[in-house]
Amino acid sequence: MREFEAHVRRFLDRVPAEILALEVDDVTRSARWHRALHEAGLAAIAYPRRFGGAGLTPVHQELFDRLASQRRLPVSRHGIGIGMVYPTLVEHGGDELRRKYLVPLLRGEDLWCQLYSEPGAGSDLASLQTRAVRDGDVFRVTGQKVWTSGAAEADLGIAIVRTNVDVPKHRGITMMVIDMRQPGVTVRPLRQMTGVSEFNEVFLDEVVVPVSDVVGDVDRGWRLAVALLHNERRSLGTGRGGRQPASFEWLVEAARDRGLTGDRLIRQELAWVHSANLILSWLKARSEASAEAGRGPGPEGSVGKLWRTRLGRRAAALGGRIVGPAAIAGPAGDGGFDRWSYVMCDAPGMSLGGGTDEIQRNTIGEKVLGLPREPSVDREVPFRDLLTGKHTPTGTP
Repeated sequence: MREFEAHVRRFLDRVPAEILALEVDDVTRSARWHRALHEAGLAAIAYPRRFGGAGLTPVHQELFDRLASQRRLPVSRHGIGIGMVYPTLVEHGGDELRRKYLVPLLRGEDLWCQLYSEPGAGSDLASLQTRAVRDGDVFRVTGQKVWTSGAAEADLGIAIVRTNVDVPKHRGITMMVIDMRQPGVTVRPLRQMTGVSEFNEVFLDEVVVPVSDVVGDVDRGWRLAVALLHNERRSLGTGRGGRQPASFEWLVEAARDRGLTGDRLIRQELAWVHSANLILSWLKARSEASAEAGRGPGPEGSVGKLWRTRLGRRAAALGGRIVGPAAIAGPAGDGGFDRWSYVMCDAPGMSLGGGTDEIQRNTIGEKVLGLPREPSVDREVPFRDLLTGKHTPTGTP
């Protein structure tokens, strides 16, 4: 372990400065960062070498994360691919898919997005209507996805689509890889109140997908879809992906700048944020221990994701309380006001990405606490007989 730690420290001392000095966009910087990680044997640290990983343990991954958290590193734009797609393909993809996608993914050569939610299928994801019809050696996919992070820059998308309408909605779904650069794919950014467009609408009009790019079995993709969601929630809950809460250090710095460190109520809230961060680290350690024991991501990921969401929203509210009205009215670049304006506008989205807080509570209640499942009258009804299955979605309007 000492040798590994020394290797990590040497890497962190050498590579990040070179990457951060490059005058390139965030996607290119992220790609070069992940290529450097892979070349140093620090990509997918706890995964076997045959899958492009380092063949080490979750303890090694935890050590790397701890050392890396102390440095100013590039923001990863490849979190969906590495935190969600990679472990799903390792567990459920065939050898051909693994050979084709895993190493380029780890090296940052391919940017991935997740094509799940639709205008009529968000929390009830199994009601999705995007159709894939078999045509010889390919599927032709038509439909619409929404709230797709990073779709405007993505090279590839991991999608779930409807391949059978004659069976209940959970049984006619297939997971597949979609080339986002091909004709028939139209991406429309959705502007958020932060001023940026992280999310997108995606229209698919007779998009071609080779049968070889199906993940798992046709019509049996729901289990894989859930597995990817568990990977997403583990990634979000451990802080390796998604929105980041306002840091404790930022909050203390803001309080000091405004002479509020002696305010008892502010100190109490700062103590809560510090305690919440400790709890998050313990949840992360528990998740890593589960992985080390050979257990895949499960419903406990919802606990970490829900707690991180609560932390993010409360930390943002505290930042607004410390900075005051200037947090949303101050000029950009003046005293960090633009930073706090972004944090406050961005924090509500933490309750939505990766499944709403309500979905996480349902998962915890049913899968962790053993409470009864919510009633579902349409679970055994063929999809074509459901109200949501009465029409076929169109492609690009």
